[in-house]
Amino acid sequence: MTNRLNGKVALVTGGSSGIGLATAKRFASEGATVYITGRKQEALDAAVNSIGGNVKAIQADSSRLADLDKVYATIRTQSGKLDVLFANAGTAAFVPLSGITEEHYDSIVNTNLKGVIFTVQQAVPLLSEGASIILTSSTAGYRGMEAFSVYSATKAAIRQLARSWLIDLKAKKIRVNVVSPGMVDTPAIAGLVGDANAAGMKAHVASTIPLGRIALPEDVASAATFLASDDAAYINGVDLPVDGGSSQI
Repeated sequence: MTNRLNGKVALVTGGSSGIGLATAKRFASEGATVYITGRKQEALDAAVNSIGGNVKAIQADSSRLADLDKVYATIRTQSGKLDVLFANAGTAAFVPLSGITEEHYDSIVNTNLKGVIFTVQQAVPLLSEGASIILTSSTAGYRGMEAFSVYSATKAAIRQLARSWLIDLKAKKIRVNVVSPGMVDTPAIAGLVGDANAAGMKAHVASTIPLGRIALPEDVASAATFLASDDAAYINGVDLPVDGGSSQI
């Protein structure tokens, strides 16, 4: 690797699996001190063992402000600053309009929207001048999708948060960018459609993508690493699709 993040301190929320885990690995390999969060301690412990490098895990639910207080208190005490924030924690579920319940709404919105808002807000005092904030959205936020309305709405909102926050944070020259993956080959697919249906769904979606495959977590990690690095020092407010071209056709 190129040590593009050498000396930087990074936080990856939802860093114990999938996109977050792949990105934490990449950040660490590029020289960053990396903090990861997740809800399950066992998964965090496994992630730390697999990442290598200078990585530390903090058990936290991003939708709970008290947990975020703990996260930032730990980073403040141990590192004193934050240079890269990847607000990545999220959740998804297929529910048609007729089946939306208050529980479903709260589950999706609290993690995908509330969690992102307060993850970023509480990070600001620690963020260094010129820091990079990266938000995980989704190409689901670009289009209508059956039984995916609440999730899609939260991901569309992420795009607007970035547009506003780069203005709010301009005094510290903090950049705010978005990565929008399409389908990514993670265990979350089976969680959405069940183990028996996961392979068929992945194959179907791959057949619609110009590059002929769905994304790997490492594809998104590469995009996030670029946006985190000084190579992207003049890139601010972009929404970068990581979807093999499917949103362009």
